[in-house]
Amino acid sequence: MKNHSTIDNLEVIYEDNHLIVINKKAGDLVQGDKTQDIPLSEIVKAYLKKKYNKPGNVYLGVVHRLDRPTSGVVLFAKTSKALPRLNKQFAEKENKKTYWAIVKPGELNTAGKLVHYMLRNPKQNKSYAHKNEVPNSKKAILRYRLLQRLDHYNLLEIDLETGRHHQIRSQLSAMGCPIKGDLKYGFNRSNKDASIHLHAKTLSIMHPVKKERISFDAPLPEDPLWDAVRHLS
Repeated sequence: MKNHSTIDNLEVIYEDNHLIVINKKAGDLVQGDKTQDIPLSEIVKAYLKKKYNKPGNVYLGVVHRLDRPTSGVVLFAKTSKALPRLNKQFAEKENKKTYWAIVKPGELNTAGKLVHYMLRNPKQNKSYAHKNEVPNSKKAILRYRLLQRLDHYNLLEIDLETGRHHQIRSQLSAMGCPIKGDLKYGFNRSNKDASIHLHAKTLSIMHPVKKERISFDAPLPEDPLWDAVRHLS
């Protein structure tokens, strides 16, 4: 899977002295991994270096991650003052994340809460959602509501209460509602661009310096299915 963002097409949602918020494209790797592909964090650094004609290294702190095939809001810290404050917020769940997912219709009601116990398998880079607690599992909670029924899919809005590895993908799959394109979690075919139809739509945080609540909204990707629900956004 290739990175889709470059210095020239980077979609900046918000920027001030302490923060920069990007609408991540599906395929972008947020932070470096064993693939050695250039991560979004390095692309943002290069963008800032060019924009402000900065000599030397550019400071950028990774606050959170999104799975590579997922699109949407990613927040970075531009100062060493902001990073630990944001890290603390995320650790203490003071931020609010909302996702949109286009899924196979399954066993979900029009709204509800899912509670599972997640067990991660690092070798497979996959997490399994269990109904009951199992050894070494972590509790995972999300709330969902049905926004629209499409011909073959449902559009769900999801609020995360916990932030487990592949949580949304695994929990929805366990309910018979795998996300479109998500072969790893049970969808029957991949999307042509290797994306999945999961989009981090909004992120709300307390500004680490101004101490006021601030929200960011990431426009939906250009895609026929997302186009069908764009009027709701």
